[in-house]
Amino acid sequence: MRKQQVIVFLPAHNEEEAIGEVIRRVPRDFHPRVEVKVLVVDDGSTDGTVEAAKKAGADFIVQNKHNHGLGAAVRLGLTECVKLGADIGVMIDADNEYPPEQIPDILVPIFQGEADYTMGSRFLGTIDGMKIHRRLGNYCFTLLQSILLRMWIHDGQSGMRAFTRQAMEHAEIIHDYNYAQVLTLNLVRKGFRMKEIPIRYQVRKTGKSFIKFHAYMTSVIPAIVKEMSTPVSRAEIVKDAHLLVHD
Repeated sequence: MRKQQVIVFLPAHNEEEAIGEVIRRVPRDFHPRVEVKVLVVDDGSTDGTVEAAKKAGADFIVQNKHNHGLGAAVRLGLTECVKLGADIGVMIDADNEYPPEQIPDILVPIFQGEADYTMGSRFLGTIDGMKIHRRLGNYCFTLLQSILLRMWIHDGQSGMRAFTRQAMEHAEIIHDYNYAQVLTLNLVRKGFRMKEIPIRYQVRKTGKSFIKFHAYMTSVIPAIVKEMSTPVSRAEIVKDAHLLVHD
């Protein structure tokens, strides 16, 4: 039986200080029937992000000449995972806030056929150092997603997610600035099963976040409105029995 290919992709913009450690911490041998590769999506970095990623052992690197935005980088990452033949794609931020060691945890529901799309939930797990205004922003946008989808979500802004191949093929991110809200809205509206897994989280110790309140509000709110007003067709979701590698 062939090994299932999991591609872990890291969208990155000027993450020279953190990206190497994230890549080195990605579990490569957690199951004998799973092959793990690492893909870096460099979104126009002007520092040594690419060199640090290569030194740390990234298997694939794709680069944008200019910075297009996190949403555009995640869109490219999903597309490249499909092109590279991934059975499952895992996205994790390159800033070292999310725990690569827990990648196997967020894959379990997919391997067991219980979910097509999983998110690592900071609010179901543990959070170290998140400022109160960031918590409140997360709570508000997550509540909005829950209301729109009529299902309870705990952490709609998580930077750690996993996708079946079919979910990656159908995923649409309708704006370049960010992906977090519109991606979940898009996939769940199409009928993909989502599940949250508790994870550990610590606020970044290097670099700086690209999130700015005004830009976030003026970009994300219109994107949510556009996503919810765009008709979607429910996908004919295939339950891939060959992904059941937990036994």
